[in-house]
Order: sequence, then structure tokens, then C-alpha cells
Amino acid sequence: MGKYFLAHDAGTGGNKAVLVDVNGNVCSTAFVPYVTHYPHPDWAEQDPEDWWQAVVATTKAVMEQSRVSPNEILGIAYTTQLLGIVPMNGSDSVPLRPAIIWLDGRAPHEADKMMAKFLGPRVFSLFAGIPLTGKDGLPKLLWLKANEPEVYQKMDCFLDVNGYLTYRATGEKVMEWSCASAFGFEYAKKEWMHGIIKYIGLDEAKFPRLIRSIDKVGGLTKEAANATGLLEGTPVFGGGGDVMGTAIGSGAIGEGDGHIYLGTSGWVGVSTAKSFIGDNGIVCMQSSEPDKALLMAEMETAGACLKWIADNFYQAEKADPKVKNVYALMDERTKTVPAGSDGLICTPWIYGERAPVSDTWVRSTFFNLSASHTREHMLRAVYEGVAYNLRWLIEVVEKKFKYPLPVLRLIGGGARGEPWMQIISDVTGRRVEVVAHPMEAGAVGVALTAAVGLGIYPDFLSLKKVVRVEREFLPQGCNEVCYDEMYQTYRKIYSCLHDLYHEVNEARFSKCQ
Repeated sequence: MGKYFLAHDAGTGGNKAVLVDVNGNVCSTAFVPYVTHYPHPDWAEQDPEDWWQAVVATTKAVMEQSRVSPNEILGIAYTTQLLGIVPMNGSDSVPLRPAIIWLDGRAPHEADKMMAKFLGPRVFSLFAGIPLTGKDGLPKLLWLKANEPEVYQKMDCFLDVNGYLTYRATGEKVMEWSCASAFGFEYAKKEWMHGIIKYIGLDEAKFPRLIRSIDKVGGLTKEAANATGLLEGTPVFGGGGDVMGTAIGSGAIGEGDGHIYLGTSGWVGVSTAKSFIGDNGIVCMQSSEPDKALLMAEMETAGACLKWIADNFYQAEKADPKVKNVYALMDERTKTVPAGSDGLICTPWIYGERAPVSDTWVRSTFFNLSASHTREHMLRAVYEGVAYNLRWLIEVVEKKFKYPLPVLRLIGGGARGEPWMQIISDVTGRRVEVVAHPMEAGAVGVALTAAVGLGIYPDFLSLKKVVRVEREFLPQGCNEVCYDEMYQTYRKIYSCLHDLYHEVNEARFSKCQ
């Protein structure tokens, strides 16, 4: 009998294949990047074929590295970026256009029109929890219907990233519950919101069949097996969204347990058996656990802010062959600047924001920049700005949703940097725990989800003992006063600049249409 699961974490920047044993240990990993295209302002698209080719290449790589035989693979599962839209042609089942991904904000007008059907954003928010933005799934589908009617008419259904990769593996067109909750999923009934979908003018028949994360969707097809080098018929499970996979992989899966993810984006997530109406851009989504929800407060960009400063301010170091890892170097450079960055604040909203402010038009700002500030001040301000935003999210979760979060489980690529973990602990005043293999937490989570589906573990709660903590960080009291003062200033920046953000960016968007 086999003893491994092959998990794929298809993120924004590329796909990572991770070979995970039944005890949750990472045995082998491989990563292949793919490109995001920005054909117009606020648009973001990817080629679905790039996703699949990355899956094929990384599968071959981890199998070769590990020397594991294909007959030792118990199952395959995908954890993927949410909110992707791939219109599928019914006749030959190929994508009709590039995928519209989660970063894309093309549909603010459709969002406004949709909310107008519910008497405006304020009334809409009473039952949906938060207003819609141009980045949400249903407005983008309405945009597709209005602006590319030939594509909309030809598509038999749309798939998201997880659904497309599952289709390429099995030939089945489905959408997993947690992924569906980003589009119009009724949590209580575990089905599409049929009435709302019809009311806003979308065709229910174009929404795919729903499945659970732990369901076996099918076996690997002959074509997919030949492409990947795996055995035909290898079970493929429902998998789920990246947020939900990382929640499981963090081990923070008891009632009220919280975790933070730091990757391209970032979020605070809380596992709960309750269901809530969202607020402050915070949403309640279906968890990978069929009987649980995930309270999720997502900030659009976290690690992406570090990438931006690395690309634009550390170009020489990136090009220097002596520098093995520019991010490790940046971690060290942050230590040369005192807490609070000598009064410099960075807001990390480089591509709009979802929470704690839901606003397509907001952008990043370096506030209080002076001639005495250096490149390293700007660098530390970025680290601290993400931490301020996380503190804001945590406070909303605690005050509005009554979930105390004294301990934060940290996962994602950002969790590798000790200075950033200490900054987050200091800014939030919480104990920060970092799990083993934080970059692979999503893949480990979806692999363990498949293990539950296969009956290796009796339930999800039993997985808490599988995930282990390797490092912890405690708040340094000497920085408390400084960070409290800086955080209060940070909170005021959005309200002070809100009108200007909208004036500049709404006008720019309108001119580019």
C-alpha cells in the first residue's frame, strides 16, 4: 500500500508540488512559476494551460527527487488561488479565454449595478456582510456577460483554478464547496444561491456541480497519467481554496483557533462551527471541513509588498551572485533601523484592499517620509505596515466577532523571516507560533484533507496533533509604546486620504475603459 499524497499548491506566482507522507511530513517539493498578464489597468489574467504545465513539470520533479514509485501515491489534491474564472467551451471543453484571476478588479461598475438591485451597498451589506467590489466573482461573471457575450454564450460552465486542474486530471467539471463560497454559495444548505444567481441575471446552468473537499472526484485519466508519469486511476480528491488548505496545514483547526498567512497576499483566519454575517471586509466562508466555516480577513498584498521593494530598491543585491537570498539580506537590514522606522509609515495597499477596508481604489502610501530616512527605513516600514494591517484585522475579529486571539499560528513564505515574525509579535502583542514547513502549509493541509477523505484519519480535529510548531516569538515590551502610537497614526491614514484615493483612481480607471 502506498503512503504518500501528492499535493499541488497553485498560487498566483506559480505551482508548487509537495510530496507529503501520511504523517504530514514534507518529503519533496518542486516549484514552477507562471506569468500574470495585465492587459489593461486593474486587469489580471493567466493562461490555464500554464497552470497545467506547471503541475506536470512539478509532478515529474518531485517524483524524480524522492524516487517514490507511482504506485505509492495514495491520492492527489489541489489547493489553489480563489476567485479564478475560466469559461469552458461545451463542445471541446477548452478555455474560451484567459483566466480572470483574483487580483483582477475589472468589474466595479457591475458590482454597483448588482448592489443596486438590492437597494444599494448599505442594504446589500445587511445580508451579505460586506459590499461587493470589482474583484468579486459574481460581478466579474456579469462583466463577462456584458462585455464578452460570445464567450458567455458559448461557455457551458465556468471553472475556478482548482476546478480546472481537477478537470485536467479527471475530466470532471466540478467546484469544491470552499472555492464555491467565493462566488455565491449558501453555507447552510451547501448549494449555490439559486435565487440570487437568477435574480442578478446569470444562468444557473453555467455554474458547475458542487463537491466536498474530502470527496473522491475521480481517477487520473489516461491522458493525465501519461503527462505526469503517474498511474491511471490514481484518486483525485476535491481539495479546495488556498485559504482553506493553509488553515488545515496551520493546525489551528479547533473552535476559535486563529492563524495568519503571509504569502503574496495575507490573511487572518479563524476556524468555527458558527456562521456569521461579515463586516469590515471580513467574510465567513466554507471551510475545508464540511461542517465548519472559516472567518477570513484578507489583505490583498503582504509578501507582494516585500517583492515590490526588493524589485525596486534591492536590484543590485538581487543581481549580485554573492547574495544567495535577497529576502534574507533584507531581513538583516531591517535590524539596522529602530522600531517605528523613525516615524515613517507604509500602508501596504498596493493593489486595493479587501479588509479591514473594502476598497478597490485605495493604494499604498509612504507617510511622513523625510530627508533623514534611508532605503532601510522604507524597508522596515513595509514590514511594519503589513503588521499594522494585521493588528487592525485582529482587532476587528476580536471586537466584532468575539474571538480572542492571544496566540497566532504563522504560515506562508513570510514566516521564514525571524525579524518579521518578531515585528508582528511586537505590533500585535501576541505570541506568534511558526509551524514546520510554513511555506508548504497549504499543500500539507490539502494532503491531510485527502487523508481524511481516504479514512486514514477519522476527522479533521485529529489533525491538530499532526502539525507541529517549531519556533515561537513573544512580544518585546520595550517596543510596545512606540508601536501603539504608530499604529494609531496608521489607522487614521485611510480616512484622511480616502477621498483622494477615489478621486485619482476612479478617474484613471474611467479614462482607460
